[in-house]
Amino acid sequence: MSEIALAKINSFAHVAQQAEVSPEDPILEIPLSEFQHLLKELATTYNQIAETVRDAGILRGRELARLTEDNSRALKAEKSPTTKFSLLNAYIRQLLTKIREALKRRPEEGGKVIQVCSKIMARAVQIIDYVKTTVQDDPFRRKEIAFDSQQARILFSGKNPEKVSRRDTIRAMRTAEKLWPVMTCDHRPNDGRQTMRLTAKVEDLQDTPIISYCDLWQRSGKSIGLSL
Repeated sequence: MSEIALAKINSFAHVAQQAEVSPEDPILEIPLSEFQHLLKELATTYNQIAETVRDAGILRGRELARLTEDNSRALKAEKSPTTKFSLLNAYIRQLLTKIREALKRRPEEGGKVIQVCSKIMARAVQIIDYVKTTVQDDPFRRKEIAFDSQQARILFSGKNPEKVSRRDTIRAMRTAEKLWPVMTCDHRPNDGRQTMRLTAKVEDLQDTPIISYCDLWQRSGKSIGLSL
C-alpha cells in the first residue's frame, strides 16, 4: 500500500517543473501563516476521512495507523509548503479510492454487517463461521443443524489452552442467535443437565451475515491522526 502511495506521491513536482510559467501569469501572494492554516485544515480533512475508513472497517486499524505514520514522516521531512499541500491531497485521494473500492464490494441491500468488538462477540462469530462452513460442506444431506455448548467450548479452545466458562459460552451462543436470528438458542429437550444448543433449518441459513472486524484493533492504543 505504501508503495502505491509513493508512486502517486512521486508524480507530483513543483509547479515550475510541471509547466512553463508565463511571465504574464498573475502571482498570488499570501502570508505563510495563512498557508499553514490551509495545510492544517487539509490535515483535519484527512484525519476525518481516516476515521471513517477505520470505523467502516475498510482498512484494519493497525494498517491504517502505520500508513498515517508514514504519511506524517513524509510531510515533516518535506520543506516546501506547496509540496506538502500536494502530498496531503494525494493522501486524501488515496483514502477516497479505498472508500470507492469498498463501496463496490459492499453487500447487497438487506445484508447484515457485524462489527467485532469483544471476546463474546468474537466467539459468536466463531460459531457463525463454523455453522456456515458446516452447511457449505454438506448443503443437501442435512435438513437441520444443531450445535451445543460442549461443541462450542471445544471450538473456542482450539490451540488456546484457556478454558472458556460455561457462562461465557452460553453468552456467545445467545449473541450468535442475535446476530443470526434464523438460529434458535434453547435448552436441549429432555436433558436433565439443561444443555444449551443452537438449532436452525439449513434452508434458512442461506442468507449469511457479513462479518466486519473493524473494531478489534481499537484496544491497541494506536493513533490514526496525521500530523504536519
